[in-house]
Amino acid sequence: MPGKVKTGDGTETGQLVEDGVEISKSNNDLKNRIRAEALSLGFDSVGFAPATAFAHGPQAQDLADYIADDRHGEMDWMAKHLDRRQDPNGLWAEVRTVISLGMSYAPKDDPLKLLKMPERGNIAIYARGRDYHDLVKSRLKRLARWLIDQAGGDVKVFVDTAPVMEKPLAQVAGLGWQGQHTNMVSREFGSWLFLGEVFTTLELEPDQPHDDRCGRCTSCIDVCPTNALSEDGKMDARACISYLTIEHKGHIDRKYRRAMGNHIYGCDDCLAVCPWNKFAPPHSEPAFLPRIELTAPRLNDYVTLDDAGFRQVFSGSPIKRTGRDRFVRNVLIAIGNSGLPGLATKAENLLKDPSSVVRAAAIWALSQLLPADEFSELARIHAPQEEDIEVRSEWGT
Repeated sequence: MPGKVKTGDGTETGQLVEDGVEISKSNNDLKNRIRAEALSLGFDSVGFAPATAFAHGPQAQDLADYIADDRHGEMDWMAKHLDRRQDPNGLWAEVRTVISLGMSYAPKDDPLKLLKMPERGNIAIYARGRDYHDLVKSRLKRLARWLIDQAGGDVKVFVDTAPVMEKPLAQVAGLGWQGQHTNMVSREFGSWLFLGEVFTTLELEPDQPHDDRCGRCTSCIDVCPTNALSEDGKMDARACISYLTIEHKGHIDRKYRRAMGNHIYGCDDCLAVCPWNKFAPPHSEPAFLPRIELTAPRLNDYVTLDDAGFRQVFSGSPIKRTGRDRFVRNVLIAIGNSGLPGLATKAENLLKDPSSVVRAAAIWALSQLLPADEFSELARIHAPQEEDIEVRSEWGT
């Protein structure tokens, strides 16, 4: 049977050029050639892990415990295919080796500087350029086709859209380690790596797993605005600003709103303070260069977006997946945290928005910006007309 390149959903994307090619070079030589090809395609880090790397091991149990504790919040996709996520062979029985690849998106500027600009919205670094899923997957496919041409076998490629434990695999493959913030940390690229995988039926010598080098550092834990991180290296997604602004569909709990500051999509605080970032040179990938309108956007521009405007502004951006309602909800919370009464009119204009999460966030923003008597007068007018119980509770009635 000819080898085939398959994406995570099983669709075939290429054919083996030569049937039954025998690997004539040594295992290490093939690994070196794979590494060289990956680097030439724009990947920055490459490692090899056995498909059995953590089957039924502590990583698999940690994930099961995380789900059992309900710390994944509304991310039901994490629990949906737990058996597949815990073991690469559960996802694809024929896989023998996982090639783990990293692509740096290390920023040139300090991601924390926007926190001092309350009239601006703070968007996570990874979402300021082109959607990384498209770029990374296209290069994974190119590497996979090259591998089939050179050595045969079957392959599948994945990037953050399938039940793959990417970070534990990357650590086993030697790319880095999971830091206290639960994200991958690299000695060369700090906390700024996009990850992707090539699953192959070829048996390749694994690389050595990377040791944890966080030591006693707790910088990421200390900086987290919502205390979502703990010293045992675990995170409660339900308190994480990235989760709240991207994954969470409903009203954001009042106890987290002030802590969100001007974060309107994601949060880089725990990544930005990592001491290992001082070794990370800024990335050189044109596709990851920030779009000017996403670098330091004015809150008063984004809060007025309707659905059509939202889709136009965020075309080709991962932000588009969140949808207009959740995004404007986030912007309104940032407006409430801005301390700028001049933005109150923008919030007031959304008190009759069709979306309940937008209306609720607008009310909260007004409660933070207006004098008590002005807010009470608005409540007198609008609260009796509000049919949604949760939204009405924002008026204090």
